[in-house]
Amino acid sequence: MKPAEIVASCLNRPWLSGALAIAAGATGTILGAWFFELVVGLPPCPLCLQQRVPYYAVIPAALVVAFMAWKRWPGALVRLGLLLLAGLMIWGAGLGVYHAGAEWGFWQGPTTCAQPTVIARNPADLLRQLQTAKPLADCTVAAWRFLGLSLAGWNVLIASALALVALAAASWPRADTALAA
Repeated sequence: MKPAEIVASCLNRPWLSGALAIAAGATGTILGAWFFELVVGLPPCPLCLQQRVPYYAVIPAALVVAFMAWKRWPGALVRLGLLLLAGLMIWGAGLGVYHAGAEWGFWQGPTTCAQPTVIARNPADLLRQLQTAKPLADCTVAAWRFLGLSLAGWNVLIASALALVALAAASWPRADTALAA
């Protein structure tokens, strides 16, 4: 099969193309988060790390759903998989809304942000913690903004868009020629 035929086949199968688009979008989002952490040097706060969890779950799940759609598994299973992907991305968007709201001061963020998880009992423990601890960012301070949105705000948009892709794909009929009509 030629590459053009593969692309045309995917476009004529909305369940497959939707699952692949979600896997690609989630992978790109995680790569972007790692770029900001490892290359730009922005340390993630605890809420930033929590917002990655839905993506870590969605990437392999979307690939499984894509495989199911490609192999033409029963439609109810594929649709259920797409709805699961949508649910995970809605969860991710909700985490982003909570984090962005804490950054804007709409509500208080978690009290554990930017605080050590273990309290030092003596000066030696404190010194050991200071030498080995990675810096934690404050969850209520946006370390970076683009077009007025922090990374948490962009996460809301990306996760919402991926949820809509999953819902749209699930709403299409099974027929492989659904888009050709």
